[in-house]
Amino acid sequence: MTRSYVVTGAASGIGLATSELLVERGHRVIGVDIHDTDVNVDISTSEGREHLVARVTELSGGTIDAVIANAGLATPTAATVAVNFFGAVATLTGLRPLLAGSTAPRAVVTVSMASLFPPDEVLLEALRAEDETAALARGAELEAAGGDAANLIYGTTKRALSLWVRRNAATAEWAGAGIPLNAVAPGVVETPMTAAFTGTDEAREAILQMVPMPLNGIFQPRDVGYLLAWLTSEENAHLCGQVVFIDGGSDAVMRGDTTW
Repeated sequence: MTRSYVVTGAASGIGLATSELLVERGHRVIGVDIHDTDVNVDISTSEGREHLVARVTELSGGTIDAVIANAGLATPTAATVAVNFFGAVATLTGLRPLLAGSTAPRAVVTVSMASLFPPDEVLLEALRAEDETAALARGAELEAAGGDAANLIYGTTKRALSLWVRRNAATAEWAGAGIPLNAVAPGVVETPMTAAFTGTDEAREAILQMVPMPLNGIFQPRDVGYLLAWLTSEENAHLCGQVVFIDGGSDAVMRGDTTW
């Protein structure tokens, strides 16, 4: 059965690989990114988020079957705060009404195994409160500080997004409306976004010291695409509020017996 998907971050990396996979399987994909897709928008801004919803509504005719909120940044900047958390949440909540017409609506967001790293508590608290002004201000402070402080931005946004999924998946708006909402948490995937960490043997060895991946090491975007495709398929009728780590074993190595 042909299904209609919205995939953000569709111009490269995991988003592109997932879009290609879905099209190969006979589905319709509305791609969203800042360039070279069906809907070219900047979801770091409120205007871009509003345009995303309006344009997808127009292109889809008002009904979609699944949302894959995959767009993200990995830069140590305040822009990462705007895109990774507020852009992703706006994508999911803004497109949720379009899922109402589907017989099997699904939604999934891409977080990261970096959500396991210690966060910046001030930024995390602002994100949990969904206070974009405070979060961007803290992001700017961390960016200005540089170094280790700025490097906390990415993992903190992904932890906050994971918590948002856990907090919202079982609510009336999602589970109560028959919409499974979940997240995937990739380890190190070979994409343009991770080129600085995967481009040389030395870089790959260094990142694997930080992110242990005993099962087959660094992997390709399409591998995440297979998981995203299943989570947004009709077959997934009961998985709710789960953060599924596809990380070559990082979660198991780093957290051991801890399951929460």
